[in-house]
Amino acid sequence: MSDGSTNADRLLGARRVVVKIGSALFIDQDTGALDEDWLTALCEDVVWLCESGGQVVLVSSGAVALGARELGIDPRRARLEDNQAAAAAGQILLAHAYHEALRRVELTTAQVLLTLDDSESRRRYLNACRTLLTLLARGAVPVVNENDTVATQELRYGDNDRLAARVAQMVSADCMVLLSDVDGLYTRDPQRNDDAEHVPEVTGIDERIRAMAGGPGSAHGSGGMHTKLDAARIATGAGCRVAITSGRVRRPLKALSEGGRATWFLSTATPAAARKQWIAGTLKPKGSVSVDAGAERALASGRSLLPAGVTDVAGSFERGDAVRVLNRLGVELGRGLIGYSSDEARAIAGKQSDFIASVLGYRGRDEMIHRDDLVLMH
Repeated sequence: MSDGSTNADRLLGARRVVVKIGSALFIDQDTGALDEDWLTALCEDVVWLCESGGQVVLVSSGAVALGARELGIDPRRARLEDNQAAAAAGQILLAHAYHEALRRVELTTAQVLLTLDDSESRRRYLNACRTLLTLLARGAVPVVNENDTVATQELRYGDNDRLAARVAQMVSADCMVLLSDVDGLYTRDPQRNDDAEHVPEVTGIDERIRAMAGGPGSAHGSGGMHTKLDAARIATGAGCRVAITSGRVRRPLKALSEGGRATWFLSTATPAAARKQWIAGTLKPKGSVSVDAGAERALASGRSLLPAGVTDVAGSFERGDAVRVLNRLGVELGRGLIGYSSDEARAIAGKQSDFIASVLGYRGRDEMIHRDDLVLMH
């Protein structure tokens, strides 16, 4: 059921937006040449979103195509190691292209290369999350790509659609836009069926919706739309609304906000609520921390848990694992993602945050559990 919002509401009302860009939109698939005009126009969209009060993360393909041209590799005959070499050569070209385009609109960019393991390992997930959030807080625009140079299985993971969804999870994005060569989901393959109808909104991805993406052998369903549905499922589960829209126009994000055709996948939860639900109901606690009365009052008022308020640490866990938070009587106050391993937590328990570096030999975060990573029981 529609929430009555316009495209502009959904895009400009987002605090944080993840935009996925397929290489076919700005790289000639026959020559490997870069369309600088299209990329410049996209970056004008990025600065427009930032000036509207949002933060933007770009998830971009293109390194392999650029590198293949640079090294003289025929993509049609490339082996895995050829593609890895192309990714290595192309990644620097891709990063340079974004750096130059964003610098022209006075934005700072940063390159972030991720692997699938970075989204599956709790410790590495948390590290990547903190890096992205720090870049955004500093006013930079992260440009994310899969680290294809070290890929050992399929080089491209769902054409970066699912990677974009994982990034949306990491940064608690409100909106994700998948720029594609199609303007959304249709009831049937529009290239083969004149009666195919565009689907403007989806509130739940079930078998009926998946069937619209076509069979694996069809042009419409050769993998592209299926991976976009997978990405939409991941992102909406994290409280992020998703738009699939055409990138075959200049200023595609502005065009979307002005009523451009798209399929919107809506979520019933906010990113914060979805994250809290995931912490409370999905993750299995690996241990516990007990807190004193002062820390209990601080948590009840919405503050983070600092090491000084921790009186005991139980269990064996790593940074990023879920733990139970107990009061002096052993009553569970809540659950959260711990900022330190169990050995580190024991070493700094009861100490002021200023002493963390002298105890551990490095300066970690001030909080044992940040309030954004904590769910209190009611």
